[in-house]
Amino acid sequence: MDRLWGCAFSNKPAAKTLLSYQDLSTRHRSRCLLTGPGTRYRNLTVLMQSEASLPLRLALVGMSGAGKTFWTKKLAADGWTAICCDERIERKLASRLAAGGYSGINGVAAWMGWPDGAKYAEREAQYLEEEIHTLGEVLTSLEQQPEKPLVLDTTGSVIYTGNNLLLRLRRRMTVVYLAASAEEQQLLMERYLSDPKPVLWRGAFQPKRGESPKETVARCYPTLISARRQSYEALAHCTLKVAELRDPAFDGAAFLRKIRGQLERGR
Repeated sequence: MDRLWGCAFSNKPAAKTLLSYQDLSTRHRSRCLLTGPGTRYRNLTVLMQSEASLPLRLALVGMSGAGKTFWTKKLAADGWTAICCDERIERKLASRLAAGGYSGINGVAAWMGWPDGAKYAEREAQYLEEEIHTLGEVLTSLEQQPEKPLVLDTTGSVIYTGNNLLLRLRRRMTVVYLAASAEEQQLLMERYLSDPKPVLWRGAFQPKRGESPKETVARCYPTLISARRQSYEALAHCTLKVAELRDPAFDGAAFLRKIRGQLERGR
């Protein structure tokens, strides 16, 4: 079983590290459980960025369809530098996509195929490899330019990029989790079925005999969402409910005020 940032799916050998959800949900400290021979605990200090010393840099996390890209574009329209991980990953996969006649984010999903497809596991791994490279490049750029404010539109699978990158992300940026309600989660699943985007199932897609792929998605997608929710909450400095952001009058400035308000209450 593979555990990465609290998510437990897949039949792969155990990963080397597991960050404790309970400890990571606190503001300043994380406890890292190192698995393997001689399991032991190690305390790691994770400092939240201070608005007094660093510009506000946001990393938006959450399931596909929760609004990460929407709010990234809103802030970009207000003058923020915006980075979309999906676009960068797509560029890295461009030659492989072109070979199959695919393009765009929907093309990435089509290239990966359905989660029970013969090539899905291989292409899921390729996608994750490029996502890891993308996030590493973004964080390295931030570390070299600490004065640069920006908003980062992550993917839903950012939690699978490994503890080292996630700790760096949490140190360098304010991580905002866009949390969907139970009703909205149903809509996310229906959207995945009707307009697929790349989703890393990481072993959560477990078909039963006689079940169609869509029936398997309907049964397993809520499990995927539930497990990811704990990981997003552990990674994030603050959580915004998607339902509270849907008011048409809620603009980029209001979005930022809500984030700052949560950070202030958490101090």
